[in-house]
Amino acid sequence: MISDHRREKVNQEIKSVGDTAGRNWTAVRAKVAADIDALKAGVARAKHDLDARHAESYAERLEWEAGVAIDYAIASVEQAKLAVLDAVSSRAEAEKAKTS
Repeated sequence: MISDHRREKVNQEIKSVGDTAGRNWTAVRAKVAADIDALKAGVARAKHDLDARHAESYAERLEWEAGVAIDYAIASVEQAKLAVLDAVSSRAEAEKAKTS
């Protein structure tokens, strides 16, 4: 038969193991929660960086398109000047042909 002293000692050890397991489980849960928070922060930071790179790339593309549009407009004005000169020259030749 187990003595009262031994029974009490076994009960204390069981309680101590239970308390230790509870503390360990609480520590594991806290560690997992901290790891998940760190992972979420990393994902948010990566998403922000990706969004910033996307915005920068989009802005550069729009700036390039604006530059092309300006170049096209300048070329169109130059082409219009040449067309006016051709028209004036042709009109002068037509007038000269009438009088010759």
